[in-house]
Amino acid sequence: MKRILQPVTYILAAIYFLIDAVFMTVARPISRWIERHFVFERLRTWIRSLPPYASLALFSVPVIILEPVKPVAAYLAATGQVVSGAVTFIVGELLKLVLVERLFHLTREKLMRIPAFAWAYGRFAELKAWLLETEAWRAIRAVSRAVKDSAARARARLVNGFSRLATSRD
Repeated sequence: MKRILQPVTYILAAIYFLIDAVFMTVARPISRWIERHFVFERLRTWIRSLPPYASLALFSVPVIILEPVKPVAAYLAATGQVVSGAVTFIVGELLKLVLVERLFHLTREKLMRIPAFAWAYGRFAELKAWLLETEAWRAIRAVSRAVKDSAARARARLVNGFSRLATSRD
Protein backbone atom coordinates (compact mmCIF):
# COMPACT_ATOMS: atom_id res chain seq x y z
CA MET A 1 0.00 0.00 0.00
CA LYS A 2 2.87 2.37 0.86
CA ARG A 3 4.39 1.80 -2.59
CA ILE A 4 1.15 3.00 -4.16
CA LEU A 5 0.56 5.97 -1.87
CA GLN A 6 4.08 7.39 -1.99
CA PRO A 7 4.05 8.35 -5.71
CA VAL A 8 0.50 9.67 -5.37
CA THR A 9 1.58 11.79 -2.41
CA TYR A 10 4.55 13.16 -4.37
CA ILE A 11 2.35 13.98 -7.34
CA LEU A 12 -0.21 15.74 -5.14
CA ALA A 13 2.55 17.68 -3.36
CA ALA A 14 4.05 18.69 -6.70
CA ILE A 15 0.67 19.87 -7.97
CA TYR A 16 0.05 21.82 -4.76
CA PHE A 17 3.48 23.51 -4.91
CA LEU A 18 3.05 24.24 -8.61
CA ILE A 19 -0.30 25.94 -8.03
CA ASP A 20 1.14 27.77 -5.04
CA ALA A 21 4.11 28.92 -7.11
CA VAL A 22 1.83 30.19 -9.86
CA PHE A 23 -0.28 32.14 -7.38
CA MET A 24 2.80 33.45 -5.55
CA THR A 25 4.27 34.81 -8.78
CA VAL A 26 1.22 37.05 -8.90
CA ALA A 27 0.78 37.60 -5.15
CA ARG A 28 4.34 38.77 -4.40
CA PRO A 29 4.31 41.73 -6.83
CA ILE A 30 0.87 42.73 -5.54
CA SER A 31 2.13 42.52 -1.98
CA ARG A 32 5.21 44.60 -2.77
CA TRP A 33 3.08 47.16 -4.62
CA ILE A 34 0.79 47.47 -1.60
CA GLU A 35 3.82 47.88 0.64
CA ARG A 36 5.21 50.68 -1.55
CA HIS A 37 1.96 52.56 -2.15
CA PHE A 38 0.02 52.23 1.06
CA VAL A 39 1.69 53.40 4.22
CA PHE A 40 0.20 51.58 7.17
CA GLU A 41 3.01 52.47 9.55
CA ARG A 42 0.89 52.39 12.71
CA LEU A 43 -0.61 49.03 11.74
CA ARG A 44 2.82 47.66 10.83
CA THR A 45 4.24 48.84 14.16
CA TRP A 46 1.35 47.25 16.06
CA ILE A 47 1.76 43.94 14.22
CA ARG A 48 5.50 43.89 14.89
CA SER A 49 4.88 44.61 18.59
CA LEU A 50 2.76 41.48 19.07
CA PRO A 51 4.18 38.56 21.07
CA PRO A 52 4.79 35.25 19.25
CA TYR A 53 1.46 33.50 19.92
CA ALA A 54 -0.57 36.62 19.15
CA SER A 55 1.40 36.87 15.89
CA LEU A 56 0.45 33.26 15.14
CA ALA A 57 -3.21 34.01 15.81
CA LEU A 58 -3.08 37.06 13.52
CA PHE A 59 -1.18 35.06 10.89
CA SER A 60 -3.97 32.48 10.82
CA VAL A 61 -6.85 34.98 10.44
CA PRO A 62 -6.64 35.33 6.61
CA VAL A 63 -6.50 31.56 6.25
CA ILE A 64 -9.51 31.04 8.52
CA ILE A 65 -11.56 33.76 6.82
CA LEU A 66 -10.60 33.07 3.20
CA GLU A 67 -10.27 29.28 3.13
CA PRO A 68 -14.08 28.83 2.84
CA VAL A 69 -13.85 30.62 -0.53
CA LYS A 70 -12.65 27.35 -2.10
CA PRO A 71 -15.85 25.37 -1.42
CA VAL A 72 -17.92 28.38 -2.54
CA ALA A 73 -15.93 28.48 -5.79
CA ALA A 74 -16.40 24.71 -6.22
CA TYR A 75 -20.15 25.09 -5.64
CA LEU A 76 -20.37 27.87 -8.23
CA ALA A 77 -18.45 25.78 -10.76
CA ALA A 78 -20.58 22.69 -10.02
CA THR A 79 -23.80 24.64 -10.57
CA GLY A 80 -22.67 25.77 -14.02
CA GLN A 81 -21.23 29.14 -13.05
CA VAL A 82 -17.71 28.16 -14.03
CA VAL A 83 -16.40 31.67 -14.69
CA SER A 84 -17.82 32.99 -11.41
CA GLY A 85 -16.34 30.00 -9.60
CA ALA A 86 -12.93 30.51 -11.19
CA VAL A 87 -12.92 34.25 -10.45
CA THR A 88 -14.03 33.61 -6.86
CA PHE A 89 -11.29 31.04 -6.39
CA ILE A 90 -8.55 33.17 -7.97
CA VAL A 91 -9.46 36.38 -6.12
CA GLY A 92 -9.89 34.56 -2.79
CA GLU A 93 -6.62 32.67 -3.15
CA LEU A 94 -4.67 35.74 -4.23
CA LEU A 95 -6.10 37.82 -1.41
CA LYS A 96 -5.25 35.09 1.09
CA LEU A 97 -1.71 34.69 -0.23
CA VAL A 98 -1.07 38.43 -0.28
CA LEU A 99 -2.26 38.84 3.30
CA VAL A 100 -0.42 35.77 4.56
CA GLU A 101 2.77 36.81 2.74
CA ARG A 102 2.64 40.33 4.22
CA LEU A 103 1.89 39.05 7.71
CA PHE A 104 4.63 36.42 7.49
CA HIS A 105 7.08 39.08 6.36
CA LEU A 106 6.16 41.22 9.38
CA THR A 107 6.01 38.43 11.98
CA ARG A 108 8.53 35.82 10.77
CA GLU A 109 11.00 36.48 13.57
CA LYS A 110 8.29 36.08 16.23
CA LEU A 111 6.73 33.02 14.58
CA MET A 112 10.09 31.24 14.52
CA ARG A 113 10.22 31.53 18.32
CA ILE A 114 7.30 29.08 18.51
CA PRO A 115 8.92 25.61 18.44
CA ALA A 116 6.07 23.85 16.59
CA PHE A 117 5.87 26.58 13.95
CA ALA A 118 9.65 26.63 13.49
CA TRP A 119 9.65 22.83 13.12
CA ALA A 120 6.76 22.86 10.61
CA TYR A 121 8.33 25.70 8.63
CA GLY A 122 11.64 23.80 8.57
CA ARG A 123 9.90 20.71 7.16
CA PHE A 124 8.06 22.87 4.62
CA ALA A 125 11.35 24.46 3.53
CA GLU A 126 12.98 21.00 3.22
CA LEU A 127 10.09 19.66 1.13
CA LYS A 128 10.14 22.74 -1.07
CA ALA A 129 13.92 22.47 -1.55
CA TRP A 130 13.56 18.77 -2.45
CA LEU A 131 10.79 19.55 -4.94
CA LEU A 132 12.83 22.32 -6.57
CA GLU A 133 15.66 19.82 -7.14
CA THR A 134 13.51 17.24 -8.92
CA GLU A 135 13.72 16.67 -12.65
CA ALA A 136 9.98 17.26 -12.96
CA TRP A 137 10.28 20.72 -11.41
CA ARG A 138 13.15 21.66 -13.72
CA ALA A 139 11.09 20.55 -16.70
CA ILE A 140 8.10 22.59 -15.51
CA ARG A 141 10.36 25.65 -15.01
CA ALA A 142 11.79 25.24 -18.53
CA VAL A 143 8.30 25.10 -20.03
CA SER A 144 7.26 28.05 -17.88
CA ARG A 145 10.22 30.13 -19.08
CA ALA A 146 9.48 29.21 -22.70
CA VAL A 147 5.84 30.24 -22.33
CA LYS A 148 6.85 33.48 -20.59
CA ASP A 149 9.36 34.27 -23.36
CA SER A 150 6.78 33.54 -26.06
CA ALA A 151 4.25 35.78 -24.33
CA ALA A 152 6.82 38.58 -24.06
CA ARG A 153 7.66 38.30 -27.77
CA ALA A 154 3.97 38.28 -28.72
CA ARG A 155 3.36 41.32 -26.52
CA ALA A 156 6.30 43.16 -28.09
CA ARG A 157 4.99 42.38 -31.60
CA LEU A 158 1.54 43.62 -30.58
CA VAL A 159 2.91 46.84 -29.08
CA ASN A 160 5.06 47.46 -32.16
CA GLY A 161 2.10 46.82 -34.44
CA PHE A 162 -0.10 49.25 -32.52
CA SER A 163 2.71 51.83 -32.41
CA ARG A 164 3.17 51.66 -36.17
CA LEU A 165 -0.59 51.87 -36.69
CA ALA A 166 -0.84 54.92 -34.43
CA THR A 167 2.10 56.70 -36.09
CA SER A 168 0.82 55.93 -39.59
CA ARG A 169 -2.46 57.70 -38.82
CA ASP A 170 -0.70 60.90 -37.73
